[in-house]
Amino acid sequence: MSAALQAQIILPQPARVAGVRKETEDTFTLSVVPGDGAELPAFQPGQFSMIYCFGAAELPISISGDPESREELQYTIRSVGKATHQLVHSRVGEWIGLRGPFGQGWPVEQARGRDVLVVAGGIGLAPLRPVLYQMFRYRGDYGRVILLYGARRPADILFPKQLMKWSRQPNTQVLTTVDYGGVSWRGPVGVVTQLLKRIRLEPDRTVVMSCGPEVMMRVIAAELETRGVAAGDIYLSLERNMKCGCGWCGHCQYGPYFVCRDGPVLPYSRMVDWINKHEI
Repeated sequence: MSAALQAQIILPQPARVAGVRKETEDTFTLSVVPGDGAELPAFQPGQFSMIYCFGAAELPISISGDPESREELQYTIRSVGKATHQLVHSRVGEWIGLRGPFGQGWPVEQARGRDVLVVAGGIGLAPLRPVLYQMFRYRGDYGRVILLYGARRPADILFPKQLMKWSRQPNTQVLTTVDYGGVSWRGPVGVVTQLLKRIRLEPDRTVVMSCGPEVMMRVIAAELETRGVAAGDIYLSLERNMKCGCGWCGHCQYGPYFVCRDGPVLPYSRMVDWINKHEI
């Protein structure tokens, strides 16, 4: 690898905050543009960037915007610590550092001509939003699209207007459930895995893409295998302690894989021996 390419991977590039939109009580979408007139980097749905907060930390954040947008990159972030709190309270025009995009994305091309089941839990909908943008832009290239989404409460549902818009697409089914509904909620109540009982699948022609808590993904993958979906057609996105973004430091090692380089999206067939082992 050339010194110039190494520097491009290792050194954060200057970027400006172009906007901050509040999604829920603790979750925000950050819009970012490259600094100094640099070209906006292209990305594949499912990839992530390393975002550097000056004086705080560098964080791996999945890109949640439209992969064909040439105006800005979007990152949907939950405020859970000092660095994320600093990020989501950035002011328009402030500078951050940006590296990437890194990692392997969702199998958008392999899914063409097939049915697609998307299963998301909580903020796990954000890394899946780019693939949904892509599929609905080229709707005729895919078969049935089913989106199952679970949140803690109705107030925690991400992108509600887009969920409604997607549900109106042809040959598309969108189901949303919450753990605690309250008196005003009229939809399903319970964990997202329970929504599998409400859908019909053709296992031989279905590709699955799932992101959320690991326990949710384990249950989803195991249940879908029993329904005849091949393990190689079930793709899961892992979140690990990524530090370098390119498989050098070893912080995100997961069995024989480095999540930042070999993932974060991996087929269940490659993960099954590891994802079911406690504390791997």
